[in-house]
Amino acid sequence: MTKTICVYCGANAGISDNYAAAARALGAAMVEQNLALVYGGGKVGLMGIIADEVLRLGGEVTGVIPTALVEREVGHAGLTRQFIVKDMHERKAMMASLSDGFIAMPGGMGTLEELFEMLTWSQLGIHAKPIGLLNVDGFYNGLIDFIGHAREQGFIRPQHAALMMSANEPDALLKLLKQ
Repeated sequence: MTKTICVYCGANAGISDNYAAAARALGAAMVEQNLALVYGGGKVGLMGIIADEVLRLGGEVTGVIPTALVEREVGHAGLTRQFIVKDMHERKAMMASLSDGFIAMPGGMGTLEELFEMLTWSQLGIHAKPIGLLNVDGFYNGLIDFIGHAREQGFIRPQHAALMMSANEPDALLKLLKQ
């Protein structure tokens, strides 16, 4: 059973209030299901919103943040645990090792890079942990379509395309990750 979920998400909150609402809803669903949060350690954007919600509801939050981001004062000071690491590579490796599954919420380049690294690691057999998209308001529809296109064109095997699960609601996504 999945006990710790790594959530990749934006250091910005996005233009729609629905993204912040989804971050709070995911945090609440995780606490309700006794799932701890591992994330990038920031206090800004969706990262800060989900961390604050999990903490507010009494859940456990582990942040992993590079020194350079702590120096830019974007680190969250009130977490259950905060690991300060030397760089982004160490951050991603530690987040992966601390987690039993992965969720990508809406985010930018960093979120996508982290998502695809975990998908690649799974494809290569480096881990066998579930990976899902929280597809808030269709945010990831274009990406899902692109993965389907790459599969149809023979660049992604069907079993590898299937590694990326997706749901529109936190409870539905957590249920998929547990299967």
